[in-house]
Amino acid sequence: MTVDDAIKALSSDILKLVNDNYVLGLGSGRAATALVRYLSSHLKEKNITVKAVPTSLQIKLEAEKCGISIIEADQIEHVDIVFDGADQIDEKRNMIKGGGGALLREKILINVAKKVVIIADESKFVKKLNHSVPIEVHPFARNIAAKQIQKCGGKPLLRTIDRGYPFVTENGNIILDSDFGEILNPEELAEKIIRIPGVIEVGIFTRKPDILYKVKENGKFDVLS
Repeated sequence: MTVDDAIKALSSDILKLVNDNYVLGLGSGRAATALVRYLSSHLKEKNITVKAVPTSLQIKLEAEKCGISIIEADQIEHVDIVFDGADQIDEKRNMIKGGGGALLREKILINVAKKVVIIADESKFVKKLNHSVPIEVHPFARNIAAKQIQKCGGKPLLRTIDRGYPFVTENGNIILDSDFGEILNPEELAEKIIRIPGVIEVGIFTRKPDILYKVKENGKFDVLS
């Protein structure tokens, strides 16, 4: 049994939450991609229709391939459910997200959603957040923002792709992955960083998930609600 087996098993449980005419927010990453495939089968089986707002081109292409209707964020008035993953989750359900670079769009959808469902393997659950924090920054402010992040206690590192070029988000910005060590007050830190001129978004998410699926290596999962 593997993590993939667990995602397959939990998909039948998750998809019970999806009703006809729902607007769904689709996060990025492995779990979200797998869930989209199962969602397509579920919609056909139950003969229901949904519209999905993808947070990245990768998940948009996957949804289109599966025949799921796509709608843009500026065409919606609400989001019924967001399905997403996380890079790390602390004991108070604060999260670090943005490993795939879609933190801005993910935060927008999560903060307007009626219900947030997060899928993460058990290694992502910690007592205190200590994962590097993705910070989306306008390229013009790269050095200025980096110095201000250092003043907040962080060690910023420009995210690059395989050939060494800067990683560029779908919004045309760069990401500074910033190590703050153990984060004792995630909300306070996020508020300090977002005030830095040139910072577009911070990968600290303090909107608590309504349901957490904790995926185990043995192919099973726990539901924390």
